[in-house]
Amino acid sequence: MIGYLDLPSGLSGDMFLGCLVDAGWPVQRLLDCITTLGLSKDDYTIEAREVHRCSLRALHVGVKTVETPVHRHLHDIEAIIAAAPLPPQATTIAGDVFRHLAEAEASVHGTSPDKVHFHEVGALDAIIDVVGAACGITELGISQLYASAVPSGSGWVECDHGRMPVPAPATLALLRDAAAPVVASPGSGELVTPTGAALLRTLARFEQPAMHLQGVGVGAGSRDCDWPNIARLWIGHQQADGPMVQVETNIDDMNPQLFAAVSERLFAEGAVDVWMTPVQMKKSRPGVVLSVLAPSALESTMAAVMLRETTTLGVRARPVHRYEARRAVRDVATPYGPVAVKMRWDGDAWMGASPEYDSCAAVAAGAGVPVRRVYEAAVAAVGRFSDDDTVVS
Repeated sequence: MIGYLDLPSGLSGDMFLGCLVDAGWPVQRLLDCITTLGLSKDDYTIEAREVHRCSLRALHVGVKTVETPVHRHLHDIEAIIAAAPLPPQATTIAGDVFRHLAEAEASVHGTSPDKVHFHEVGALDAIIDVVGAACGITELGISQLYASAVPSGSGWVECDHGRMPVPAPATLALLRDAAAPVVASPGSGELVTPTGAALLRTLARFEQPAMHLQGVGVGAGSRDCDWPNIARLWIGHQQADGPMVQVETNIDDMNPQLFAAVSERLFAEGAVDVWMTPVQMKKSRPGVVLSVLAPSALESTMAAVMLRETTTLGVRARPVHRYEARRAVRDVATPYGPVAVKMRWDGDAWMGASPEYDSCAAVAAGAGVPVRRVYEAAVAAVGRFSDDDTVVS
């Protein structure tokens, strides 16, 4: 699954959360993830509600906190995140977002990241925004996020350091570090917040992918503007039509624990599939063939990742062609919550449906039951699908 952020009015943390929840991430899962941070429930409230921005419907996720001013350092926030039993990928994402924020603030103020005093972005609402976004991306199964060009905004913004030009200095540094394309704004004001810029810096590639669109989530900003103050998250599968390439290499001298990280990196760079095959190599040593399927345009990218991230001295590539079943992902209702299932067709002929593991795992964690039980409930709930791709229980 991939996502594309369409940013006609920029991005903030609450807009990102609105996109994720509107795209199908249950708001209860957002609340569950934030509960793991160990914060007092008297210190914050999270409200998701439908709003209209220039007549367009959107979802606004408002985070309100009660907190005396606290200037946290990077290590303080890392400790809060590390202590929470979050999904490992979400922990990594949230930590990376704050590390990038610290690096940007350090470059602006001429200091080192570990000495940065976080002000607004170290407050509870920013921590909730970042951790929520990290969990949402993980649980929706979005392996790669893409984004459109970013509107710069204009004017001034008030912050703890005083009056600052828009984009705020840290925001501008983050957009610079992300090599983000910046375009003229639809109007004045701060359109990209430091939190929004840090999420883009950490998660996004600034290009529009070819994709089979399966869902759209619309998140609203807090302000009413003369234009629709929204961001839109398009969700679907990478379009694999067109020439494909298989890149592979034999490896017999690498720590097996590192293969998972290599696989994640290849997927992040656009691989359609990654797999490993055990083989016997010279001198009877056991080895692995690491194989990658990707669009032909990414051949050099895949080869570079394999050369950089593994111990191999060379890779080989060959063109391949594949046939794909028509597919779609839909939610089915179970006693434990909605579970995503992947449906398949051969032309118009129904071929079946399989529960998505990540969705089952997320629902099982929230319900406190074994993943197997959720999986079996989803299989039982599939029933049959009608010709218009809707679930019939």
